[in-house]
Amino acid sequence: MEIISGTKDFYINSPTAVAIGKFDGVHVGHQKLLLEITEPLNGKKTPGIKSCVFTFDPAPSVYFGAENALLTTVREKRILFERKGVDILIEYPFDRETADTSPADFLNLIITGRAGAVMIAAGSDLSFGKNGEGNAQLLREYASLNNIDVRIIDKIRVSLDEEYEVSSTLIRRMISEARMEEAERLLGIPYFIYGQIVHGNHIGTELGFPTINILPDADKLLPPFGVYLSDVIINGGKYKGLTNIGRKPTVSDHEVRGVETFIYDFDRDVYGEYAEVYLRHFCRPEQRFDSLDDLKAQLASDLGRWRNF
Repeated sequence: MEIISGTKDFYINSPTAVAIGKFDGVHVGHQKLLLEITEPLNGKKTPGIKSCVFTFDPAPSVYFGAENALLTTVREKRILFERKGVDILIEYPFDRETADTSPADFLNLIITGRAGAVMIAAGSDLSFGKNGEGNAQLLREYASLNNIDVRIIDKIRVSLDEEYEVSSTLIRRMISEARMEEAERLLGIPYFIYGQIVHGNHIGTELGFPTINILPDADKLLPPFGVYLSDVIINGGKYKGLTNIGRKPTVSDHEVRGVETFIYDFDRDVYGEYAEVYLRHFCRPEQRFDSLDDLKAQLASDLGRWRNF
C-alpha cells in the first residue's frame, strides 16, 4: 500500500476510486464503504482504477479539540487499510488552511484534481469543506455535473441487546464501559492495541510469569484498567494471552499507561518487535495487592481460570 502523508503537494497519476472519511475504528460501516472501492477493482467492473482512502491527520475533531482519544491510531489504521486491499492511503494534513477550504475547492482541487477520483464513496453523514458545508447531496450534485460515479452508504444497524446504529461514538462508549464483546460485533474484529514490545520492570519474570509490554500511543482510547482475555499477533503468529491494562499499582507509583500481556505457552525473546493485542473479554478490574506474594497468587489464579475460556 502506498502511503501519502504529511504533505498537500501530491499528484496521483492514475484514476482512483476514493473513499472519504474519518475511519475511526474502521468498523463494519467503514468496511462496507471500503468494499465499494476495492471489490469492483479486481477486473470485474473498473479495471485499471486504484482504490484510495482519503482521510485527515489529525482528524478534524481532534484538531478542534472535540476528541482526544481515538479508537484507531494512525499506525493501526494503516494496518487495517492494507489488510482490506487498499492501494493508496492519503493522510491529508488538517490545519487552518484545510479547514477553510470551500467544499467546491475540496472536491475540485484535492479529490479529483490531486487524488484523481473517477469514483467517490462516502457515508450518508458525510461532512466536508469550510464549516462542514459539504454533504452527501452536494457530492451527488458535483458527481453528476462532472461525470463521476458516486456511492453514498447508509449507516449499518446491528442487533445486540437492542438494535444499534453503528458509529464510532457508540463503539467508544462500549470500550469505555469494557463491553468488549459488543464492541467486537460493531468493529468486525476485537478491539486491538498496536505497539512496539519494550522492556518493563521484569517483575512478571521474577514472579514466574514473564510478560510482554507495549506502550500505547498517547491518543489511543484504552478501556477501563483491568485484566482482559486477549489474542496476540507477533510476526504473523497468533497466541492466547491475558492482558493487564493500567499502571501496575502493586509494583509502581508511575502514572504511565501500559499494556502488559502474559502469553500462554510462549517463551521467545521478542523485544523490539511489534505486537497487536486484541482484547476479547473483561475479566476483572486492576487492583493493588498488599504484597508481591498476593499478586503472584492472583496471577496464578487468573492464568489458570482463563486458559481454556
